[in-house]
Amino acid sequence: SGALKLSTSSSDGREQIVGVVYPADFIGRPFGKTSPHSVTALTDARLCVFPRSAFDGFSREHPDLEHQLLRRTLDELDRAREWMRLLGRASAREKVATFILDMAQRLAPCSGKPLDQFDLPLSRQQMADVLGLTIETVCRQLTAMKRAGVIDLPSRRAVEIRDREGLEDLAQAT
Repeated sequence: SGALKLSTSSSDGREQIVGVVYPADFIGRPFGKTSPHSVTALTDARLCVFPRSAFDGFSREHPDLEHQLLRRTLDELDRAREWMRLLGRASAREKVATFILDMAQRLAPCSGKPLDQFDLPLSRQQMADVLGLTIETVCRQLTAMKRAGVIDLPSRRAVEIRDREGLEDLAQAT
């Protein structure tokens, strides 16, 4: 449960958030020794941890697990490619709208039904960093979406999606 961030540090010490990890996501490198990213909890979180040797042995005994890991890895690769497209081609409004929709889906319990209300695990500055925007631009876009009645922002971190179709239209405007 909870949300975590994956980040790396540049040579001058700046942090770059390269991913957000949600419930049921897999962290780490099965069949590898190290991971190139730092993992930091954004919210209270509960993790299930497996020693590498036990995990490797279990996966050898259960080949279906390796298949499922490959499927999840390919799904994550598809998600990363879509994110690269978003960051490279989308407008600020499209980026913020997509980010909110992604949060609503990924923070949802295993039912698969996206949330209509949730607390953002990232600050506005962290959102800006993830989206390649300035904090001022993120704030302006959130305010514009609120003014348009697509979302409400009851508190600093809370988001309520009031018009999902409208938000989806904003996310897919390109």
